[in-house]
Amino acid sequence: MLITGGRVLVDSGTYLEDGAVLIEGDSITAVGPREEIEEQAGANVPRFAFDGTVLPGLIDAHVHLAFDGGPDPVSTLQDSTDEVLFKHMRRRAEQLLHSGVTTARDLGDRGGLALRLAAEINDRRTPGPRIVAAGTPATTMGGHCHFLGGEVSGEAEIRDLVRRNLAAGAGVIKAMVTGGGLTKDGPKSHQSQFTAEELTSLVDEAHKAGVPVAAHAHGADGITAPVEAGVDTIEHCTWMTNGGLDFRPDVVQRIVAQRITVCPAVSPHWEMLPRFFDKERAAAMFDLVGRMADAGVRLVAGTDAGIQRTGFDGLAPALTFYSDLGLPNASVIDMATSEAAAALGLGTITGRIAPGYGADLLLVDGDPLADLAALKDVRAVFASGLRYEPSATAQ
Repeated sequence: MLITGGRVLVDSGTYLEDGAVLIEGDSITAVGPREEIEEQAGANVPRFAFDGTVLPGLIDAHVHLAFDGGPDPVSTLQDSTDEVLFKHMRRRAEQLLHSGVTTARDLGDRGGLALRLAAEINDRRTPGPRIVAAGTPATTMGGHCHFLGGEVSGEAEIRDLVRRNLAAGAGVIKAMVTGGGLTKDGPKSHQSQFTAEELTSLVDEAHKAGVPVAAHAHGADGITAPVEAGVDTIEHCTWMTNGGLDFRPDVVQRIVAQRITVCPAVSPHWEMLPRFFDKERAAAMFDLVGRMADAGVRLVAGTDAGIQRTGFDGLAPALTFYSDLGLPNASVIDMATSEAAAALGLGTITGRIAPGYGADLLLVDGDPLADLAALKDVRAVFASGLRYEPSATAQ
């Protein structure tokens, strides 16, 4: 198929005006000026003419397809059978896709259902984005998200859980390094859960298989520990303590030096946070993300879709958080495309519009480099070469 656009985002902040993208199967074969690529394509290739912007499909680096995004996602999950839950997970994946997300990283589910869904999507049996799934996240006995089945104690059990996730096809290993608000009966968000030796064993087992590790970490101590263990991404990274916030520049320097990526997992409803925290604390938390960006920390976009009141169509509004901090729109789009792809180990597969990359494209009206709100006006999505439209079925 030949896709023509008024502008094609071919590099960070760089448009090719009146461009075209030629795809064959699930891959991009050529990108260039419209007339040149039209001639290369030949007369019999199907065409999709578009006047707006063609950019790489978006990547949500932090979702939980097993949760429903309602006021009590844990109870809803616990009240659902696996088959009912899986049916809803299919629908949520389609919501991601129709919002422009062509790749999502699922960071914890029950019973390997996200891995099963990833296989269905990969085999084109159901519509959805490419899914990089963690399977069952590691936690302590009674720890954060223990209800997902990943309770472990000691290095041997940790290594065994990692091996089981890897055998099931996990593309990332998730460790709940601190507590979290979703688990009402568990440790507080700032409290650490694993010893240094346990974290090191988890990272070692995953890295032996060439699979990255994502660490859920809110607490300042809980951020320091996975940095020392050598994880690949830190989720949330809010620098909490029992009494407030403790931003540690020396740890940030190590994050930068070790090329660890941080996914703040910003809610689409980030502007409402001052209602849940006092305004001063919310402003301080926002400021810490800006300080990490200023220090050179690699940030990627994720929404934590599935947790309380967080749906699966919110990546575009979540990105406005970063522009509000003062990051250029081009950098924010990179966080949800090329930078996110690199963090997920897919940097040579997706996240760019270039020959040899997957045919993962988002077509929007307007100019997202000028106004990120344009990302919400989705006209069509191409995922692995198949076309989807918000109110249509795949072509």
